[in-house]
Amino acid sequence: MKKEEIIAWLKEDRAEDLRELWRRADRARRDWVGDGVHLRGLIEISNRCVRQCRYCGLRAGNRSLTRYRMAPGEILDCAREALRFGYGTVVLQAGEDPGLTREGVSEIVRGIKLETGLAVTLSLGERGLDELAEWRAAGADRYLLRFETSNAALYRRIHPPRRGREEPGRIRLLRELRRLGYETGSGVMVGIPGQTLQDLAADLELFRDLDLDMIGVGPYIPHSATPLARGGEASRKVSEDQAPNTELMTYKMVALSRLVCPRANIPSTTALATLNLESGREFGLQRGANVLMPNLTPEPYRVHYEIYPNKACLRESAADCRDCARGRIEAIGRSVGRGPGSALKRQAEG
Repeated sequence: MKKEEIIAWLKEDRAEDLRELWRRADRARRDWVGDGVHLRGLIEISNRCVRQCRYCGLRAGNRSLTRYRMAPGEILDCAREALRFGYGTVVLQAGEDPGLTREGVSEIVRGIKLETGLAVTLSLGERGLDELAEWRAAGADRYLLRFETSNAALYRRIHPPRRGREEPGRIRLLRELRRLGYETGSGVMVGIPGQTLQDLAADLELFRDLDLDMIGVGPYIPHSATPLARGGEASRKVSEDQAPNTELMTYKMVALSRLVCPRANIPSTTALATLNLESGREFGLQRGANVLMPNLTPEPYRVHYEIYPNKACLRESAADCRDCARGRIEAIGRSVGRGPGSALKRQAEG
């Protein structure tokens, strides 16, 4: 698919034509990764963060947020619960927290692998190559690092660097993660103020260039405690070609991601459920996605992992999330995937 065709789909608003896009994406999903929907148990292990990203509620400058960092024993308890629930993977997600040390994370990963045998995905931000290598050696299987936008100028505007530190950049880190042997995942926000449809098309081309194993696409949802929202940019049209942060545009990006990277694992995200609690996740699964991420984070912590406001299902128990995910999968005629759900090309290489 060439860039011109991608942009044409991003501009398309006729329901009948979009139904053809949904059909094509769903057919590619079925042909390449099958009907199984893999469940990844999400554990939000820390909301502490040293970064000042202008869009994120976890940013260090948000003084209104109650901070936490889960103890290793609590994390392992969640992984045991994932095993009981029949999940194949746990995802350890956090802000960029130096308190999650190289040795500490290694110990947690080894404990999970030893006790449960589950696949372990890490999503801990930009970390040093020595840390990433050690975590891989400890048994971590996958790493998620969203590049958020391929537009370098826009990225710098929303994601200021840390003072006095030379940073390799997320694209380079993604390539290093692949070299270290991780299944590698990335993704973008849709509708960042200042983002254009051309930017989204470039994002899709970068997904293909990086040959990603996992792709996460979600709408930009303004958080009142961030500079991007307080500056008024979150609620106004920044340019004539501004990409909207709508449910529909997010579905288009999910579908196009499936078409440009047919073998990737693609979640139907909680952010989609936040926009449409009734059926957002189902629509995502019917338009190219093949993963859901039910939340295992203990309830006292879950409400404080506030990247964006009003996140769906904050008050549900882990068991409720499991039952809800299974019910939604079965309601659209799909089945729960078995095993860790590794990326298709990794299975072939193995």
